[in-house]
Amino acid sequence: MKMTLEQHLQMRHKIWAVIPAAGSGSRFSKTELKQYQMIQDQTVLEHTVSRLNDLPLSGYVLAISVDDSVAKTLNLTQPNKAHFCVGGAERVHSVLNALTYLSQFASADDLVFVHDAARPCVTQDCLNDLVNTAIQENCSAILAIPVRDTLKLVEHKNNIEKTVSRNYLWQAQTPQISKLGILKHAIEKALQDGVTITDEASALEYVGETVKVVQGRSDNIKITYSDDLELAKLILIVQK
Repeated sequence: MKMTLEQHLQMRHKIWAVIPAAGSGSRFSKTELKQYQMIQDQTVLEHTVSRLNDLPLSGYVLAISVDDSVAKTLNLTQPNKAHFCVGGAERVHSVLNALTYLSQFASADDLVFVHDAARPCVTQDCLNDLVNTAIQENCSAILAIPVRDTLKLVEHKNNIEKTVSRNYLWQAQTPQISKLGILKHAIEKALQDGVTITDEASALEYVGETVKVVQGRSDNIKITYSDDLELAKLILIVQK
């Protein structure tokens, strides 16, 4: 008899989530944090945490700024599974701080999702596809979508240098999933060597780890600019 995802995780793996939420989000606003904007009487961060808790998580870690007075007051789902740690100067440092915190009580072989705090529209099907890929193929994996639009290389004075082929190009999303020990080592090694880390996959790529792409959905948007918030509101209404 085929096991459910929850039964498989209970028998062989624990799964955790890391949510870096210490950034200032200056492209969204100079004064307001995007993760605390309201959608349907909940903050963006509450929506994001709720989506991740569609999975049978053992727990989740929010990496927040040292002066954050909001996160611990939110009505988070599964509050008994919530952990908090201090984030870092950049997203990658926040993720590493959370992984270091997790390592105090989680196994190096446990699976860990890293998901953007301001990406509240990820679906349960995408989450299930991602974790199933990681388990069945024993690999790291990320959600991504194929690039759809024509791409232009523009290097000087807004002049097009050339058209870039979109064949084989994918737009990375989150969550991204890996084993805790593997991801922590990859980030530490990349930072030690001065490599620019834009997402977890880039650190894993640097140390030679295989990372699979799992096709996500275009509505798994990241709230980066103020108009993205309005789009997220519409997506969440449609998804209900």
